[in-house]
Amino acid sequence: MSRPEHRPLSRYTEMFQRLAQRNEAAFGAFLMLGDPDPETSAAHLDACANGGADMIEVGIPFSDPVADGPVIQAASIRALANGARVDDAFARIAELRAKHPAIPIGILTYANLLAARGEARFMADAKACGADSILIADVPSLEAKPYAAWAREAGLDLVMIAATNTAADKLATIAALSSGYTYCVARAGVTGMRDALSLDHAALFAGLADAGAPPPVLGFGISTPDHVRAAVASGVAGVISGSAIVALVTEADSTTKIEAFVAQMKAATAR
Repeated sequence: MSRPEHRPLSRYTEMFQRLAQRNEAAFGAFLMLGDPDPETSAAHLDACANGGADMIEVGIPFSDPVADGPVIQAASIRALANGARVDDAFARIAELRAKHPAIPIGILTYANLLAARGEARFMADAKACGADSILIADVPSLEAKPYAAWAREAGLDLVMIAATNTAADKLATIAALSSGYTYCVARAGVTGMRDALSLDHAALFAGLADAGAPPPVLGFGISTPDHVRAAVASGVAGVISGSAIVALVTEADSTTKIEAFVAQMKAATAR
């Protein structure tokens, strides 16, 4: 009788297990690749890792990022204006992977970019450069099945989005098709910073757990250590901050400021 295939744990699984032993949630840092230029972008990614980010999520510049607010839209525009393209984004990921071999790296992108390259090729190239996961922000669960197959063939985790109003049957679809983690939106609308964070996610987290979905990670509006503490208290496995980090990109001494901000946010993940 043949033995069952042994597959190594994904970087996400290893991360969540490691953090559980330390009684911490994960902190994920988001940056737009190539913003404002390749060299500075690489330095900012290193700053996130050096500041203690447990996972790094990266955007690929796109002309119509419908899920993103003005801060991240502006980052896309800056990167595109400086000539950043998909191949450049993959090169930045490969550099990050070479310098930080253990950290999970996820891509957040849009379906048009995959279609232009060919979905299967895009997924394979993303895996080859060192990415662990892909989240396609404008693909709903109803249309996700082929993307899950392409991701699985490439060896990527497909991350899917859930919200407090996501129906139970959709949560079941998310559980069946996704892996790595589940991106849970903290509020309705697009990405962006907020002064206050109002969370009512207990039913969503319970529904995801009942469905067997990957661990919930909260994003959209996570911009202060108090937000992180509130999210952790709500029961999430992790949080992702994007706009608050991207807003620092154009400031003087941006690399130092990003590293310090990430360190403050990570310190707030203790349970």
